[in-house]
Amino acid sequence: MKAVIFYIFLSLNWVITLLPLKILYGFSPVFYFVLYHLLRYRRAIVLKNLRNSFPEKTERELFTISKKFYRHLADVFIEVLKLQHMKASEIKKRYRIINPELLDKIKDEGKSTIAVFGHYANWEWIISLPLNIKYKILAAYKPLTNKYFDRHFFKFRSQYGLEPIPMIRTGRILFHYEEAGINTLVGLVSDQTPPKSEIQYWTKFLNQDTPVYLGIEKLSHKFNMVVVYLHIDKVRRGYYEVTPEIITDEPSRLKPYEVTEKHVKLLEDQIKRRPELWMWSHRRWKHKKPADA
Repeated sequence: MKAVIFYIFLSLNWVITLLPLKILYGFSPVFYFVLYHLLRYRRAIVLKNLRNSFPEKTERELFTISKKFYRHLADVFIEVLKLQHMKASEIKKRYRIINPELLDKIKDEGKSTIAVFGHYANWEWIISLPLNIKYKILAAYKPLTNKYFDRHFFKFRSQYGLEPIPMIRTGRILFHYEEAGINTLVGLVSDQTPPKSEIQYWTKFLNQDTPVYLGIEKLSHKFNMVVVYLHIDKVRRGYYEVTPEIITDEPSRLKPYEVTEKHVKLLEDQIKRRPELWMWSHRRWKHKKPADA
């Protein structure tokens, strides 16, 4: 059954996404209506997350943000599907890297980099990064349980030269490239929710006690990697800009958890500026901080 569902999806997606993106956006209001009005997809979760994150805002303001979020989510869904037929020249035009020379300079200095970003704006198009900079680029991901969809997403995420790597094997793969003398840039999403058994650190994020992975901090110390935050901004529909900002080029000089606090704060500042662009439907706060944490 999984195979049947996958091949039906693949066939429909292949045919539909032959259309130009500007025409595909015509389906966006339909997706929005289905998600928001028919399925009511996680609407209670979205509003709860917004209320807790912005207690100073009125209910009307929160509802406005939530509707803008669902409209943006519908657009991102289309943009991800379009990747199957998006040429390198088109995505380079639509997904601009501001000052790629910053990353190239770090590479030329013989250093590897961790690029940190959140589920913000269009994070999926970050797979086009190899078209703009010199690095061998890796991106950590969680394999899907459906092996057919997992292979499909692996294929399209690697189409521009990026190497997707299972999150659980990130350290081992980085060690392999270091031993081979190859400098790498590894992309890590900063706002994933750790399983309850793996929570090691809590911080304040959007007014709430929030568990965070420490992988970025641990890897940067272990391999002496430069840590860069990628500000992904939506310029207009279908057009984005990515601006790298160095968090630290000497992680060993920072205090424990300082790298973590810095990248969490940068994402929080982005969300506060344009909250509708963050993935509010995630169950980001499903774990509650124990009294003795």
